[in-house]
Formats: sequence, structure tokens, C-alpha cells
Amino acid sequence: MTLPLGVLADVLGLACAQPDLPITQITADSRQVQPGALFVAYRGVARDGHDFIPQAIAAGAAAVVGEADLHPGVPYLRVSEGRRALGLLCAAWEGFPARRLGVIGVTGTDGKTTTSNLIHSILTTAGLKTGLLTTVNARIGDRTFDTGLHTTTPDAPDLQRYLRLMVEADSAWAVLETTSHGLSQWRVAGVDYDIAVVTNITHEHLDEHGDYEGYLRAKARLLELVQAAPAKPGIPRGVVLNADDRSFARLQTYPVPQRLTYGLEAGDLRAVAIRSSPAGMHFTLRRPGRPDLAVTTPLVGLFNVYNCLAAAGVALLLDLPDEAVVAGIAAMRGIPGRMERIDRGQPFTAIVDFAHTPFALEAALRTARTLTQGRVIVVFGSAGRRDVAKRTLMGEVAGRLADLTIVTAEDPRTEPLDAIMAATLTACREAGGQALAEPDRYRAIRLAVDLAEPGDLVIVCGKGHEQSMCFGTTEYPWDDRVALAHALDAHLGRTTEPPPFVLPTSA
Repeated sequence: MTLPLGVLADVLGLACAQPDLPITQITADSRQVQPGALFVAYRGVARDGHDFIPQAIAAGAAAVVGEADLHPGVPYLRVSEGRRALGLLCAAWEGFPARRLGVIGVTGTDGKTTTSNLIHSILTTAGLKTGLLTTVNARIGDRTFDTGLHTTTPDAPDLQRYLRLMVEADSAWAVLETTSHGLSQWRVAGVDYDIAVVTNITHEHLDEHGDYEGYLRAKARLLELVQAAPAKPGIPRGVVLNADDRSFARLQTYPVPQRLTYGLEAGDLRAVAIRSSPAGMHFTLRRPGRPDLAVTTPLVGLFNVYNCLAAAGVALLLDLPDEAVVAGIAAMRGIPGRMERIDRGQPFTAIVDFAHTPFALEAALRTARTLTQGRVIVVFGSAGRRDVAKRTLMGEVAGRLADLTIVTAEDPRTEPLDAIMAATLTACREAGGQALAEPDRYRAIRLAVDLAEPGDLVIVCGKGHEQSMCFGTTEYPWDDRVALAHALDAHLGRTTEPPPFVLPTSA
């Protein structure tokens, strides 16, 4: 496949001296450049892509896009935002797939993946062919794709490729989990969103966004994208906001095509008469202009009631049948690594959850408390090279809500693990909690299992579905679910095999 450079320049609103020059590839990775490629350079966090322009040209790049005032010896298109240019160019390369289907974006600190899956379930139940792209996987037609080891919106080339595959699968809708990094770094440039859902905006990623205000602005870009996108024939447009969340006061000021709100205390959609059990949640859904609905979900925790309300808000915007809402929510059994039970026949409950923010950890521990009459033992850590304040906040949460906390490694990256753990331990103990430290994550999980008594609950938080852990700059294979299952088997005397993963204990 080739596209003339002039066509791609038009997408960026630029003119070029060689409009007929054939472009065979678009990439921002100089190591992937093939002859005829258009190389896109931008200033990154760790490296400046402009430094690799000579390498890209040597490998055969026919033209370059960049942010600096340069004369590299090949046709050069200067832009103000290289990341945004890359997104737009990739969208053009794939034929602007987002223009050919309805696009629902789900953002927020917590609950994005679950809410995206709930929306997908409701739309599919309603008979709408729908693609799904989350940090866990992509579901397109009958195929499922792994979307990576860690958790963020895919880079622009992969995102646009997934959207093209959805179009080729005759999808009517795409549901995209959309992270703050994906928004702030313009990975979603070229995606014409029709509906935006915001779950909540709490304390997270302040290393990337500076402060809460910067984080909120990054999330709010999704609302701006909905407002700016051209209307598509027969496709409703609007946003669904959490009226109970602290972000609502600011988000409701953004101009949008239409707005629906949800919550327990306020909102157009409300959940009342909430009942919980180990088998799930039951509540009555109240909506404007529609009869009440009796809703049952196998998901546990009050936070999942909010996720169900958000998904029901999308269904209301799309005017989907009540039966699809009820059946779609009931059919969504859970997400890998989200309050996922690991049962090896042990006399206590064992759960893996992705909770890696103070808000999510509090929600997970409050839910755990409803699932046991015994003690709650939590294992978690905090990531290195990320939001430092979160370490103390999470320690304080665990100190208040868990009976025993075991602090361990969680992607320490290039920071000293002992220092990360110390901040959490101190906060936990100052909050009145009992806390232990074990830098080896497998040993920490095994310690929690060995200390558990019949009727207790062990919950391992922070990694969820993720398949690796970062020490230094290396990603080592890791899966909390596999590690917990092995620890349970070893505790029960069913295996003498060594731990399934070997991790360093420092960078």
C-alpha cells in the first residue's frame, strides 16, 4: 500500500514540494523504517525523536514529519505537535475507520475496563455488532487480541489498525477504553468519538499530568473530542457523567451535544434498593422517562453499581430496549484480574484485583469486608517513577480498612524498592494498621496465604491481569493470578514445584 505525500500533508493542513512522492509506511520508530517510509519525530519523555532522523533516513525514509526547524535532506513537514500528527496520519493510512462506525470512549481513573465491557455486552445483546478495545484485550468479530503487557491506550498505529479491523468485521460500534495518557499524548488523534463516558477522576498519574487539575483536563479532552467531531448519520452524540464524583462540577461546564448523568446521590440515572451478596449485586434502576428496571449483576462491590449505571446511560442515549440493558448487564461475568476469585479448595477466600489507586484500593477493601466474616489480609505495592504521593495515600487506606497489610514490590522500575515500601509502611502504621514488608512479591503472597485462617480473605492488589513487572528497565514475566494459585497449592501441600516466576528484589 502507498499514499502520496501530498494526501498525507493535506491531513495535517500543510503543503509539500513533492506531493506525488509515494509513501509506503508511517512510523515513529526509526528501527522499523522501511524504504519509502514517512518518519514522524517528536519530543518524548525520555528521548527526542528528532535525534533519530539521520538513522531513519539512512534506513530509507522518504520524508520526515517533525516539530523542529530542520532541513534533513528529504521532504520535511513541520508541525507543532508530532504526536497529534502521528495519530492523524495513522488514521488517514487506515482510511479513517472511526468515520465509518459509532465510537464510544470510556475514560476515568477506575472502572474503565469493566464499564467498557458492560457497554459491549449491552450493545451485543441488543443485536448491534460491536468491537471492543481495552487495556486487557481487543474483541473484534469472533477474534480476541492481546493488547499488551501493561495498561494504556495503544499507540496510534495499533489503535487505528484495530479500528480498521472492526470496520472490516462490519461492526456498527466501537467501544474504546481511553486512558489519560492516550488523550494527553494524542494517541487518539483522528478518532471521531460520538459518545464519551467518564467513570471518575481521582488521584492517579500525577507524575504525567502535574496535579489533579492537569489530570482532569487530560480526561476532559475526551469531551472536547466528542464536541468537535462531525455528526454521523443516525449516530447519537453525547456524554455520560458521574454526578457523584468530584470531577462533575468541572466536567458539566464543558459544551457537549447532550449530557446524561448517573449516581447514587444525584444524576438522571439512579440505583436504589441496592442489595449485595457473594453472588453479586441487585438494584432498581431509575431513569428519566422510562420505567424502573430490576437489575442483577454477578459483579460485586458498590463501585460496580456505578459502572452498571454508566453503561445503562449509554444504552439510554442509544434508545436500546430495556431487555438488552437487563440481559447485557447480567451476562457480563467479570474481567480478568478484577475481583477475580482464585479457588484451589482452601478454607478462606483468595482474590486478585487490579486496584492500584487509593480510590480503587478503598473500594476493593470495602467490598472485601462484605465478603467475609473473618480478617481481610491485603498484599500490594506502589510503582516506581510514578505518582509519589499515592504511596502514602494507599498505605493510609490499607491501615484503616485491612486487618493485615503486606507491602511488596509493584513495578519499582529504577527507584529503590525499600524507599517505596517504607513510605507505604509508615502511612499504614500511622493509620493504626498492622503491616509487614516483603520485597519479593511471590513470598509476600505466600506469607499472606500462610497467615490466613479459615474464613479470612486474602486480596492481592495492584497488578490484576498484567503479565509483567518492571525492575530497572526490564519487564519480567509475572501474573498475580498464577502466583496466587501456586502459593495456595503450595500451602495446601499439593505442589513442591518452585515459584512460577523469579523476580529481582531491586532495580
